[in-house]
Amino acid sequence: MNSSDAPDAEGFRARVREFLAAELPAGWRGVGTLDAAAADAFAERWRATLFEHGLLAPSWPAEYGGAGLTPLEQVVLAEEFARVGVPTGVQNDVFSIVMIGNTLLHWGTEEQKRHFLPRILSGEDRWCQGYSEPGAGSDLAGLSARAEIDGDEWVINGQKIWTSGGQLANWIFVLVRTDQDAPAHRGISLLLVPMDQPGVEVRPIRNMAGDSDFNEVFFTDARCPRENVVGEVDGGWKVAMTLLGYERGEAAAILPIMFRIELDRLLELARENGAAEDPVLRDKLADAYIGVEVMRFMGKTSLARFLQGHPPGPDAAVSKLYWSEYHQKVTELALDVLDVESLVVQGRRPTNVTMFQTDDVGAPNDSASWITTAMVSRSGTIYAGTSEIQKTIIGEKLLGLPK
Repeated sequence: MNSSDAPDAEGFRARVREFLAAELPAGWRGVGTLDAAAADAFAERWRATLFEHGLLAPSWPAEYGGAGLTPLEQVVLAEEFARVGVPTGVQNDVFSIVMIGNTLLHWGTEEQKRHFLPRILSGEDRWCQGYSEPGAGSDLAGLSARAEIDGDEWVINGQKIWTSGGQLANWIFVLVRTDQDAPAHRGISLLLVPMDQPGVEVRPIRNMAGDSDFNEVFFTDARCPRENVVGEVDGGWKVAMTLLGYERGEAAAILPIMFRIELDRLLELARENGAAEDPVLRDKLADAYIGVEVMRFMGKTSLARFLQGHPPGPDAAVSKLYWSEYHQKVTELALDVLDVESLVVQGRRPTNVTMFQTDDVGAPNDSASWITTAMVSRSGTIYAGTSEIQKTIIGEKLLGLPK
């Protein structure tokens, strides 16, 4: 199905387009037309605009500062924002609003909701995720970071890694072991920990694209209030899985749009420099087009389930595996289309204000855009679950194969 197939979608879509026309600068062509500093500044201003209009957390109930939109309206809003190339917030809002905010609405106490949710929306609290460890990435249940009670506080010790946006955050939701003797998936709790304290150290990790978007985080007798546990003590695995479901909730609607916009840029580049006349490259471009169309139809299936009230399940592994491996192939193809230009980084580098997977809408077709995006795509088959783990989930949970 398409979101436009629903009878109530087009009226709301018209209202969203009116809002965008009124609030965006004249002649807007996407955040990709801005350099890094200007893109960051725009994202902050746009976040304030969304907050003012109650659209920063569209799925949240109005009583907590959200828009209270229906699932269909949420999808339409995400689609329209993706098409015109505007962010839904700033980088850490993925963790603040989509992940921990939605998780608090599901698992949090009323006191936690009343305290944290307004601070998330105002931007006073900006969050990052403390899940992966050097010895526990895809095997998350093997984590070793621990927390013990000391009076009215938890005392946390251990290390987290690949903490995206950790250098920008002042709070972190941390998965820790609170019962050392319990089986792997038990004895784990999710804690809400302030980062502006002596026991928390953030060390940026520089990637091959020259950026430091993710970090290591070290806890040495760091502390948080006893009541800052989400869900039950030692029952954090269920909470953690709820949070990961929210991480992938909008992908079905947004990713096919973004990858099609990216492919259209590549097709334009191939026509301009003559690569489209090469029979081998032409076949690969056609294959990429088929890949995006397959992704679009997969997205429709996931979208139909979402609009019927089904949360993302094991079937999300199919989508994640597909798009991450597709993107490595298409960005490698882009370097072939660039030919010798792919040997030198020239032009505007991606800011990734709107999306992590592709360059921003409106980005110029230069080598800096494609080379950097190709480098970043290498991580796509690792983060949010490696391809090997996705294949295991597909085999065991969807196909019923033995472990």
